[in-house]
Amino acid sequence: MNTNWWKNAIMYQIYPRSFKDSNGDGIGDICGIIEKIDYIADLGVDLIWLGPVYESPNDDNGYDISDYYKIHPEFGTMDDFQELLSQLHDRGIRLIMDLVVNHSSDEHRWFEESRKSKDNPYRDYYIWKDGKHGGPPNNWQAFFGGPAWEYDEHTDQWYHHLFTVKQPDLNWENPKVREEVYSMMRYWLDMGVDGFRMDVISLISKRLEYADTPVDNLMYQVNNYNANGPRIHEFLQEMNREVLSKYDIMTVGEGPGITKELANLYIGKDRNELNMLFQLELMFMDNGPGGKFDKQEINLEDFKKLFREWDEAVGDQGWNNIFLDNHDFPRMVSRFGNDDNYRYEAATLLATFLLTMKGTPCIYQGSEIGMTNVAFESIEDYRDIETIHYWEESLANNADMGDVMRRIHIQGRDNVRTPIQWNDSEHGGFTSGTPWIKVNPNYSSINVEADQSSDKSILKFYKKLIALRKANPTFVLGSFDDLLPDHEQLYIFERKDEHDSYLIALNFSDETVIIPMDLGSYVSIFSNYEEYIESNLRPWQANILKKVT
Repeated sequence: MNTNWWKNAIMYQIYPRSFKDSNGDGIGDICGIIEKIDYIADLGVDLIWLGPVYESPNDDNGYDISDYYKIHPEFGTMDDFQELLSQLHDRGIRLIMDLVVNHSSDEHRWFEESRKSKDNPYRDYYIWKDGKHGGPPNNWQAFFGGPAWEYDEHTDQWYHHLFTVKQPDLNWENPKVREEVYSMMRYWLDMGVDGFRMDVISLISKRLEYADTPVDNLMYQVNNYNANGPRIHEFLQEMNREVLSKYDIMTVGEGPGITKELANLYIGKDRNELNMLFQLELMFMDNGPGGKFDKQEINLEDFKKLFREWDEAVGDQGWNNIFLDNHDFPRMVSRFGNDDNYRYEAATLLATFLLTMKGTPCIYQGSEIGMTNVAFESIEDYRDIETIHYWEESLANNADMGDVMRRIHIQGRDNVRTPIQWNDSEHGGFTSGTPWIKVNPNYSSINVEADQSSDKSILKFYKKLIALRKANPTFVLGSFDDLLPDHEQLYIFERKDEHDSYLIALNFSDETVIIPMDLGSYVSIFSNYEEYIESNLRPWQANILKKVT
């Protein structure tokens, strides 16, 4: 395989609003990140994915951009951003930004012009349609509830929005829109940014017939009507030709609706599109017929099958990104582990999986200290627009609101948006003011300062594991082989190249489990338990073993 710097990189995602507040206004900011830059460097990561810091009305926490060329004042200034970029680069850490170009804010100048008249020069920057039978142009749903169309009385037409009504979809069929996007990308790359995480990039090419869906199911709609449109690869190849290929950068696409069978069309090394994908199949695996708030159990065999099949599908042509949580999905120790009786063990087991699996790992802020989901008692304490829409729709449908709140506690996006818990002082040391969203009440026991001094430190485990990965290229480019695909509790896989062979042995259960394999030729080199017993794995035990010759 060709060795690119982004294959060796370890990513760390910063959700800036919740990372560190430097000025007491309750909102995390760029200067707060600069304050903690040595903490980030000490962790050992190579690459920061910085969430949106552009000017925005914050209908969807910055993913509704009103000016792609400006920093939102609540995050700081352009000078602050350039200082952050400079300090990261001085420490050998790269930075990628969010590229949010499926939609803009309705307060963007383009849309304000577009809605003025049907013959406005910016009208075709967005998707406008006549209604049908007194209603919207088709029956598509928006991702956060309600129809994917909003009526505009001024011109008697509807505009398309796959997300909130304040996030109108851009019309990528218009070459002027594409050139606007490419010019903006060049602006940030010329400043020194090291690439982009591309928000819902699989949705930018629309099916121009805008036909009704036959099934009232959002995931069916996404997979069959919204994602992987007819010109998606033409657009991405044009973007690569015009912009991406001219810089030594990394791109990772967020790809709703991209299956493993389609992955290499986006990331194949001869496709000239993207470097890697955040594959979302795992993130949607526990969604029931009612969507994300209708949670179903995930069994380990299906979890393993997903990673095995994606690795096989991508092969040597493409490259995976490995992640278990981010700003849109619940905390990984709460979702895939046990955040109660075995929080340390489960958090370190999941870290072991994340950092030894084949692909570029992405750590979400707070995972390195085992931060957990939050269970606020009142809807008034929640800030996420998706959660609030779900609550309001449930209320209108006379649902059991106690059950609705339990579902929010499990799957709501604010689980991962509560502020980083730096210490046990008020608001977890995140701010000297009132935080934009409450800190998880468990901050008094779960925080960076406490973890740094603990005998069972998740943070120290991450640092040692990151150092181990960096010292052993087998974990980056070695082959991957799932050795016990059908075991209900154990995940044991091999990473091997011509120099070394490692077994990663993980017990995804609350029980001690006997290992049904002969490990006589392997020695344990790293574990989240002090003692290693060759024949079994204790609850949530993770062992890395090296073959001896």
